[in-house]
Amino acid sequence: MFPLESFHQEYETDTSDLTIKDRHFRFFTPKSLDKFIDPGDIFHDFPLWSKIWEASIILSDYLSGMPVDSEKRFLEIGCGMGVVGVVASRFGHRVTMTEYNPDALSFAKANASANLSAGDAGLEITELDWENPRLEGLFDYIIGSEVIYKEKDYQPILKLFETFLKPSGEIILAEGVRKASMEFFRQMSGLFDITAKKKILRSREEEFRIILAKMRFKTPRISYPRPQ
Repeated sequence: MFPLESFHQEYETDTSDLTIKDRHFRFFTPKSLDKFIDPGDIFHDFPLWSKIWEASIILSDYLSGMPVDSEKRFLEIGCGMGVVGVVASRFGHRVTMTEYNPDALSFAKANASANLSAGDAGLEITELDWENPRLEGLFDYIIGSEVIYKEKDYQPILKLFETFLKPSGEIILAEGVRKASMEFFRQMSGLFDITAKKKILRSREEEFRIILAKMRFKTPRISYPRPQ
């Protein structure tokens, strides 16, 4: 188990409660962003991972309703604090959560430890560099929420799909309605059959529009072993 005592010694945290289909979760979140921000350039590697995004709630809810098959493997890219992967695992799915930022990985591991028991589905949490990805095996699903923010990430993300998705696999993404995400889906439409639905989350102050997209390669692919 991940050592929560040492985690709390390193990080000051708050908690956020989330309920998905009558199951209750409590996630650790950073109490302050000061530790994660470069004072010389606050926009450099800004910790987007440090909040629970509305798209993550939408994706978590969708995965919680999917039939469970212990043979199916899910790869989550850009898992942030681990909300989606933890929820999916709690509902019985077999998930590998990945993230590049080391602080986000620590929060993901702490949240998994706090919300999952030995009886929950197998969960792996590992580092993944989109520019130099190292993972074992292929996956039936690749999932992500709020991972499409920069045009420079389009090709690395596509490469992840091409490298780690089974030929018959499916990609499920939840993204806020913004220029970068809409342009990504437009560019991918030549390679993928895409079905998308607009979801809306409302609070007292705001309304959040989220695209839940499912993608499959149009052309059947042959999967070859990757060189080690």
